[in-house]
Amino acid sequence: MAFSDRELLARIIKCEAGGEGDVGMRAVATVIMNRVRVPYGEYHRIGQGDLRRILYQAGQFDCMRTEINGVINNQNVWSIPPDQIHYDIADWALAGNRLFTIGYSLWYFNPYGPCPGIFPPNGVGSFQVSILQHCFYNPTELYAQT
Repeated sequence: MAFSDRELLARIIKCEAGGEGDVGMRAVATVIMNRVRVPYGEYHRIGQGDLRRILYQAGQFDCMRTEINGVINNQNVWSIPPDQIHYDIADWALAGNRLFTIGYSLWYFNPYGPCPGIFPPNGVGSFQVSILQHCFYNPTELYAQT
């Protein structure tokens, strides 16, 4: 049985940011939904406003992969069931809410050190804010060309 969009979003919130507290999980949910709703660029072209297309896009979310570099990835959405807080945040995000400090960020990652000013490496995102272990990046003008 396939997961509903709500279930899938709750699972990825837990998997990607379960240890980052309420604000960190809302930040990750905001980025995911920003990708769904962005009206231009790669995520608009590939996702076409569909949450599943965004989540399943190759190379985007480690939690959507059962294997990484030939090694089994046990931390994935199929092996980590969500708790009520994850459903609550998924509902919040699906209702159109966003964490204002994240703005229109389309990327996040944990650099295990200081946040670089540009991410991803192709230079289409500029640093917005850090929340706990994650850095968040807004699209630059270059992103529109992706």
